[in-house]
Amino acid sequence: MNRKELVEAILEDKDLTHMTKKEADHFVATMLDVIRKSVKRGEDVSLIGFGTFSKARRAARIGVNPSTGERIKIKAKTLPKFRPGKAWKEMM
Repeated sequence: MNRKELVEAILEDKDLTHMTKKEADHFVATMLDVIRKSVKRGEDVSLIGFGTFSKARRAARIGVNPSTGERIKIKAKTLPKFRPGKAWKEMM
């Protein structure tokens, strides 16, 4: 499912028939933007029943180039992390 299909699915909900497609798309875009900005600041975003978005730090390490076998340095970096909620795990 992509963003366009997500907006369509939201509009199929009987309680949200008052929303236009443009309003639903704006809602999805705003929600994703708020999550990204919050995680970037180091805040966790928890959506009960869905999961938690957070910021994770990956330490620097030594890797191996698979084609040459040469050891290379891999820099430390910060990445987004998602941990699914208990209800979602049980549903799967």
